[in-house]
Amino acid sequence: MIITQISEASKSRCRIYIDGQFAFVLYKGELRKFHLKEGQEFSPDHYREITEEVLPKRAKLRCMNLLQSRDYTRKQLEDKLLQGEYPQECIEAAIAYVESYGYLDDLRYAKDFIEYHIDSRSRGRMEMDLMRKGIGRDLIRQAFEELDELGVEQDEAAMIRELLSKKQYCAEKATRQEQQRMYGFLYRRGFHADAIARELSR
Repeated sequence: MIITQISEASKSRCRIYIDGQFAFVLYKGELRKFHLKEGQEFSPDHYREITEEVLPKRAKLRCMNLLQSRDYTRKQLEDKLLQGEYPQECIEAAIAYVESYGYLDDLRYAKDFIEYHIDSRSRGRMEMDLMRKGIGRDLIRQAFEELDELGVEQDEAAMIRELLSKKQYCAEKATRQEQQRMYGFLYRRGFHADAIARELSR
């Protein structure tokens, strides 16, 4: 293995290329520690130490530090580590580590998210938001079902009526164009078509 290129990633970090391929990012202090320079042979022992000890440990610490400030989904943590240019095997090891201690739980994240937004967002909107965060449909459905069993329910009709009231919508006076505009407004917020039609015709 030959170190073919070392390029600056930031003031403190460098990208390391081995045999012409990007390998990983190291701090400049680590370059000095392992005596890494362009054009030289990469010691197999140093390579193993970096890929099996240094980077996995750093990726785990990165996950722990992120989770101290707020909850993340699995996908969000993966994206953060990808931004840090960690090798895929280090990302997988770090994610498995925090999952094993219960620090990362997509089902719990989904349930907490739903409970927090249940009175302000439609179910459709919450589903879309959670999917954008990397949570799958099956897990989202399970989260709603488990919350339903606990008595956490959403009154979608009441939410629609409140929005119509804020918009000063009157079914008796509304023109066809006003009805269509209000329908689009509510539909874009994730409310079900049947529920919208019922409330618009009241």
